[in-house]
Amino acid sequence: MMFEHLLAKYELAIAQAFLEGIEALRSQIIVARVIERLERGDISGAVQAMQIEPEAFSALEVALTEAFNAGGINAVDEFPAIKDPQGNRVIWRFGVRNPAAEAILRDLSSTLVTHVTEDQKQGIRYALEQGLAQGGNPRLTALDVVGRQNRITGRREGGIIGLTSHQIEFIERARLNLASGDPDLMKQYFALKTRDKRFDRSVSAAMRDGKPVKGEALTKIIGRLSDKNLLLRGEMLARTETMMALGSARDEAMRQQIEAGKVAAQDVQKIWRSAGDNRVRHTHRVLNGKSVGVDDIFITASGATMRYPGDPKAPISEISGCRCRLQYKVDFFAGVVRRFRAEAA
Repeated sequence: MMFEHLLAKYELAIAQAFLEGIEALRSQIIVARVIERLERGDISGAVQAMQIEPEAFSALEVALTEAFNAGGINAVDEFPAIKDPQGNRVIWRFGVRNPAAEAILRDLSSTLVTHVTEDQKQGIRYALEQGLAQGGNPRLTALDVVGRQNRITGRREGGIIGLTSHQIEFIERARLNLASGDPDLMKQYFALKTRDKRFDRSVSAAMRDGKPVKGEALTKIIGRLSDKNLLLRGEMLARTETMMALGSARDEAMRQQIEAGKVAAQDVQKIWRSAGDNRVRHTHRVLNGKSVGVDDIFITASGATMRYPGDPKAPISEISGCRCRLQYKVDFFAGVVRRFRAEAA
């Protein structure tokens, strides 16, 4: 399967696994316990009552593992059919249970789940603090965070669970602006690309009348804004994590061949290939076609160092949404000749 197809396949799988985890979290929250703690002013207790735990994202870890395994297999599938000095075919294999591969995958999974859960807690705490600071009813504040149950589907909608802390601050700002009644603040809503434009008319009417948007109308507008941002969050997380899994696996696959003595590190060059369109970030566009040794690094225009596209050790600004990949140029026959000469000697 081509790299682009792998990227599309596992982006979808990881995004779905993430959203399933969020849905499971929201559906299992006992709102009454959250409200009880908010009534006592215990925000930490309210966050704890939501039980934002790593175990909720086990499906996400499974999807990441599958992407990593597929990335390694994809790398060795690209290698040509060659024979050793005795005429035996060289078999290229990727071992996902190789200790080095397991360590890489364990680090990827742990970092992802820890980041998702801790960012959740930080953002939820902020939203609860804002709600109570604005004099919000504890019940309404809790529902603004966990979402309201759809009477038809039974699922919770709206709410801010699943969003990044940055997205949560952005949505809470939109809520305050719309509820302010100040036309200058309210008009900032129209600059939001993730807004539901079906509500534009009602917001415009409130601005003309110099009235705040409140009650059920505000709940619906912010709920739709939250839902759209959650989908965006899932897409961006999936793109970034899929690239990290595929890039790390392809790098490890090549290193496994070197470790097995099937190729020599000195015979391997890695070439940066961008997606080749106007969406490619400038720092990666200038890397397109650049070649370095297998143990060397790429240096971007920003000064960041990267072993490969999606390198988890690189700054998030260099890997978020990246679609580049590595092409390996290997002198397979140089290794065969060296082994033949060594054996002949």
